[in-house]
Amino acid sequence: GGGSALSSDPGRAQVFTTVVDTFLEKLVAAGSYQRFVNCYRCFYKLQPQLTRSIYDQFISQLQASIKEEIQEVKNEGNLEGLFSSLDKIVEEAKDREEPAWRPSGIPEEDVRSTMVPYLLKHRSYLRRVLREKEEENRKVAESVLMGRDRIAELQQLIQARQQAWQ
Repeated sequence: GGGSALSSDPGRAQVFTTVVDTFLEKLVAAGSYQRFVNCYRCFYKLQPQLTRSIYDQFISQLQASIKEEIQEVKNEGNLEGLFSSLDKIVEEAKDREEPAWRPSGIPEEDVRSTMVPYLLKHRSYLRRVLREKEEENRKVAESVLMGRDRIAELQQLIQARQQAWQ
């Protein structure tokens, strides 16, 4: 079912292309032949056909240049890929029940709301590690004390046997 939903709604890349094409049409309309003639009136009076030809070439090259520039920007910024990713994110978010996170407008609160849960989780992790290390140290200390007791016992045993030999 996801493929038909995508084909019914144009993707962001297609919308962007349509917007650029509409912009170019309006730009050409704004730079009408009549305005061009008004700017170059003297030349138009001498060579009307040549003026029309120059205007047509100018508009054609302007459109090609703008399209090329926009394509370059799309390629450099990987806009096609980004638009596609954004489309996927929006599609996945449609099934979500909870509202999406939005910034409050107060950076300190936004950072706090993001960082506090992370820091609390990290603190509990560090406390758990600390408890484990303390338990480990307690066992090592116990082992050391048992070792010292054993050494003391052995020293007493050695002294007792030395005295027995003498």
